[in-house]
Formats: sequence, C-alpha cells, structure tokens
Amino acid sequence: MSRTALIENVTAMLEDAGFLVSDRCAVRPKSFDVAVRRDEDLLLLKILGNVDALDAATGAEMRRLGEYLEATPMVIGIRTRDEELKPGVVYFRHGVPVINPDTAYELFIEGMPPLIYAAPGGLYVSLDGDLLADEREERGWSLGRLATELGVSRRTVSKYEDGMNASIEVAIQLEELFDEPFSSPVDVLEGADDVRDADPTPSAPDADPGDEHVVHVLTSAGFTVHPTARAPFKAVSEDEDDPVTRLLTGHSTFTPAAKKRARIMSSIGEVAHTRSVYFTEEEESQESVDGTAIVSCAELAEVDDPETIRELIRDRAEAPSEA
Repeated sequence: MSRTALIENVTAMLEDAGFLVSDRCAVRPKSFDVAVRRDEDLLLLKILGNVDALDAATGAEMRRLGEYLEATPMVIGIRTRDEELKPGVVYFRHGVPVINPDTAYELFIEGMPPLIYAAPGGLYVSLDGDLLADEREERGWSLGRLATELGVSRRTVSKYEDGMNASIEVAIQLEELFDEPFSSPVDVLEGADDVRDADPTPSAPDADPGDEHVVHVLTSAGFTVHPTARAPFKAVSEDEDDPVTRLLTGHSTFTPAAKKRARIMSSIGEVAHTRSVYFTEEEESQESVDGTAIVSCAELAEVDDPETIRELIRDRAEAPSEA
C-alpha cells in the first residue's frame, strides 16, 4: 500500500470515528501529516508505512508541538525494518507512541485501548497492583506462595503490587491463577506517559535569523514565541495575558507556496482551536487566506502600540472554534 493510500485510509477511519481532520500537511518540512480532534482529544498524527522513518529530530518536534498545543503526538504505522507491528501493542519511537492501524481502529472506533506495550526486552503490561494485592490476600496467599506459583522472587511480587509493570507472560500467568485480568490499559491519548520513559521535552530550536524581527514584534506585543523546525508553520505563539489563545505563525515572501502553507495553517488552526497569521515581506491586497491573517512586515514596522498589533491580528484572523 502506498503511503498516500495509507493516509487516506487512516483519515477516513478517524472521520468515521467522529474526529475533525485537518487538511494533509502536503508541504515540507513537516513533522506531522494531519491534526485531528474529537471533543477534548487533539492528536498530531504522523502516518508511515515504515515507522523507522521517524527520525529523532522529527520526534522531538512532535513532542514540543504536543506541549505547545496541548495535543498528543502519535504515529500510526505498519512495520519496522524487521517486522510488522503487532495489533494491540503500543511501541515508541523517540518518545512518541506508535500503533498500527488495527490498534487505532480498536481504540478510536471500538473504544478498546491497548493493554500491551513494547520496551527493551520484550512486551509488557501495566498491572493493577492494588487489585492483585487484594486478590492474593483474599485467597490467603502469602507473597512467597504467589512468588512460587509465578516462578519469581518474593521481592518481585512485592514490586508488582507496588505498581511495577510485568512481562506479558507473567500477566497471562496471573490471569490463569486468579481467573481475572490485572492489566491496565495504556493511555495512548495521554501520550502513554504511564508506561514510557518520560524524558524531558526537547528544547526548542532558535528562531531563524530571518524571522527575528517578527519574533521581536510578537514578543513586544505580549506573546511567548516557540520557534519550530519541521512544522508547516514557523512558530506557535502564546498570548501571555490569555494562555489559552495561541497563534500559528508563518513568515516569508508571499509566493504560491506560501499561500498554500497559509491555507494549511488555517485548517490546522480550525482543528487545534488556534488563530493563524502569515507575515509577508511585501504588501498584499488581501487581508486573509481561508481565515489565516495576512500582515505585511511594513505594516508591523509602522505600529508601536502592542495592543494595536494584537487587534490587527484578531481582526484579520478567524477566531478559533469553541472547545
């Protein structure tokens, strides 16, 4: 299956599941393919045939954007270089959760979250340690008795009851012993933070030198500017007086490619509940493109008052949808 067909199949499935899906980010560079939202769940999705194509820089960018936009970065893919991705298992690449299309269908259509995750050494599950302790005590079994049944140490059983995750083999043994499952779902919609090694979010890149005057104006107007490296926009800017209000910002000469980027920014903004603004190096007759505000740098240079800049952006940019 071609990657284009895979993206079309996945996005059609998400639309069937009730997600609002943005236009595909058919520009380069791009750290994600589509933004999707259902109620409060906002996802930034990369859809790949071979998930090993996700490099460290792209993974870092996806994680940063997830933090800036209060979204979950996620990869949906089919295989690695060595094997097909197993259904019902959450994998990780550079801190980003990865699932296959069957797992995505079960999660988004059938409401069945995965129970298993891959980590160095094999496949694991997250155990409900309190439930395990209650069931063991109700049977009158000591830690040592359960350890003997499982073929592990007493200390290991104690760790399971304290919340340590277990191999899938141990989880199966426990279910057979007690005739009850103890596995907890992996919360993929929260980035699977409960089971992955949660490294700090990678630091943001420096702003492109050619964008420094735009960053300066936005900062002066009361925005915190987060530069991007591989997104279809140059930065995510947060209003310091209203942290819920965010801007996707672009900047370049206004070529046909820039106009295409502005349209994509508008579509992403509709899904992510942000405004978007494109700063141009020349005067433009139009004031917006599909809801993305168009503001020339010459206009910015003539404005000294920060509130006037904010009003200019608000007037031309389509307001974000209500959450």
